[in-house]
Amino acid sequence: MNSMFKIGGTLCGFTAIAALLLAATNEITAPVIKQRNEKANNEARIAVLPGASDFNKVELDKYKSAGAKTVEEVFEGINGSNEIGYTIKSQPSGYGGAIELTIGISKDGKITGVNVGNNSETPGLGAKSQEPAFNGQYKGKEAKELEVIKSGAPNGNQIKAISGATITSKAVTSGVNDAIKVFEVLNK
Repeated sequence: MNSMFKIGGTLCGFTAIAALLLAATNEITAPVIKQRNEKANNEARIAVLPGASDFNKVELDKYKSAGAKTVEEVFEGINGSNEIGYTIKSQPSGYGGAIELTIGISKDGKITGVNVGNNSETPGLGAKSQEPAFNGQYKGKEAKELEVIKSGAPNGNQIKAISGATITSKAVTSGVNDAIKVFEVLNK
């Protein structure tokens, strides 16, 4: 019985030390991780809203009425004193979990780009949402509700689904549609 307490105490001690080391490591690396995430977010904003040189965060109360549940944050892109448009970060749920999207919409109501970031979609299927063959379909479309089609040539407000990854295709389009709702509220 005494050896059981000795082993249990030793395990408890090792666990406590490991937890403290992990906490210390997290504390040391947190600022670097935050800085890298901000850099990646800025790069995504610049990629989807060309022409914008600075981005100002739009407060939630200005677009809350859009009812866009997947939207995480909105930035207004500017160049000098010219308003270029908006970048909207959305996280719809796909087949493998949340899909991080950054959507650019110009002031004149055109989608200027969709960047598919972190996601856990199936490699070779849903992960193809990161390829220009899929996410490039959004560029130049009117900022009006979009729909996914499984076959045929897309027109107007249609996006052709990734073969074998309809759930992912619908999720990305859902995130873009939420961004469009926010744009409509902000661009009144």
